[in-house]
Amino acid sequence: MDLTTAWFLIIAFLWIGYFFLEGFDFGVGMLLPVLGRDDVRRRVVINTIGPVWDGNEVWFIVAGASMFAAFPEWYATLFSGFYLPLLLILLALIVRGVAFEYRGKRDDARWRARWDRAIFWGSVLPAFLWGVAFANIVRGVPLDADHEYAGTLLDLLNPYALLGGLTTLTLFVLHGAVFIALKTTGNVRLHARSVARVAAVAALVVAGSFLLVTQTQYGKSWTWLAVAGVAAGLAGAAAANARGREGWAFIGTGTAVVLAFVTLFGSLFPDVMPSTTTAANSLTTQNAASSAYTLEIMTWVALVFTPIVMIYQGWTYWVFRKRIGTAQIPAAKAAKSGKTGRPGEPATRKSPIG
Repeated sequence: MDLTTAWFLIIAFLWIGYFFLEGFDFGVGMLLPVLGRDDVRRRVVINTIGPVWDGNEVWFIVAGASMFAAFPEWYATLFSGFYLPLLLILLALIVRGVAFEYRGKRDDARWRARWDRAIFWGSVLPAFLWGVAFANIVRGVPLDADHEYAGTLLDLLNPYALLGGLTTLTLFVLHGAVFIALKTTGNVRLHARSVARVAAVAALVVAGSFLLVTQTQYGKSWTWLAVAGVAAGLAGAAAANARGREGWAFIGTGTAVVLAFVTLFGSLFPDVMPSTTTAANSLTTQNAASSAYTLEIMTWVALVFTPIVMIYQGWTYWVFRKRIGTAQIPAAKAAKSGKTGRPGEPATRKSPIG
């Protein structure tokens, strides 16, 4: 395996890790108005990701930085041609992060309601637009001889890409519902399980349709295994959720998210940005890559620091592994206190997350 192929696999791993982790973050944000019937329940829902959401976003930063360093032509074409969708994603992520930190700073119901809406829309937009972006990457876009995007915004809003956006949206809603059920107790847990039952059907229909189109038009022979794995993961998640086995259900939804993007990256390789005008204009792992010396240095850096980051993040999840319920957020204390170290964190220090 040469270094260009190795770095394609590393970047695919980083993006897949991002969507596995941030996928349930987006799902939690999108389900906030559904499961958060009052302020205490909303705080329970937010606290399920309170200690980890910002760490999950690090994967996005590292994936983007790795693309810039390993495949600068890919990075330049992607971030210039997809400028508006990616700008909307970045703005949504910024607003969402600010909302997590600021919603509990004032004892004002309207203040919190505004930030809760920001969390919702700051989760919906990236969940949908990431699917649109990656579907277009696999499908291909108009590129000229200089590998520059030669299309318009409307070219990106084609039916296949919109179906890709709905796929990530429904998968992340299901992933988030199962995660909330896994991390909560009482009525919030039961409500999350009921939402997951409905979301599983929607995800199976939408994701199944999108991946079948992807496989028949762009897929490789081996990616049929990944498509089958997505179906098995969703079916297993639905069955486990019905039995109250949230841990197994989360493994199922996580498997579906991972294998859905394995299908996309597998269908894309060895291209990194196919051209719909002529194949000669396509960007590949060879003509989009940095020099061999740059890739060699990056490989040593990745070998040293990637395990450290993964161990630290795994430790964080282990520390904050306990379930949380409304009992950990007394309404009276929550209303009086404006001190929170994490987004929506309970005022009491007896909370399992803080």
